[in-house]
Amino acid sequence: MNRYEVLLIRFGLLYLVLTAVFGVLFMLQPQLAAYFRVTHVHLGFLGFFLSLVMGVAYWMMPRPGGMRQERATAATFYLHNAGLVLRSIGEPWFRYAGGLAPQAVTAAGGVASLAAIVIFAVAMFRRVRTAEEIQNLHRSARLEREAAEKINQRM
Repeated sequence: MNRYEVLLIRFGLLYLVLTAVFGVLFMLQPQLAAYFRVTHVHLGFLGFFLSLVMGVAYWMMPRPGGMRQERATAATFYLHNAGLVLRSIGEPWFRYAGGLAPQAVTAAGGVASLAAIVIFAVAMFRRVRTAEEIQNLHRSARLEREAAEKINQRM
């Protein structure tokens, strides 16, 4: 696992705890739900569930040809978490006060989340292969190595 895969999973667990904290706060102070309900849902679905899915998928999905995607994983991690933080600030602020500033913060968070999701989807699209395609990639890589070895032996 690279560090961003680990961070996606660990942050997902952090968002799970935050989601539970909001749930308890709503039980103790029901009036808070009016401002934080949407944030609670985003922290649960996008924060916990999606972070876990992305971290595990980057880690577990086959890497045909040994392809590493650390830059995509890093971009996904940073954009996803920036989006969640901005939304977690902007949504309750907008519900409490209204106005363009909190709406802009929320929108920026949404754009960052969307960018993370698109990067993740493109990265996973490249990894989703049939068993036959993976075998062909391995066969091609093996043949290339053998050809390179023969060239090196001749020199």
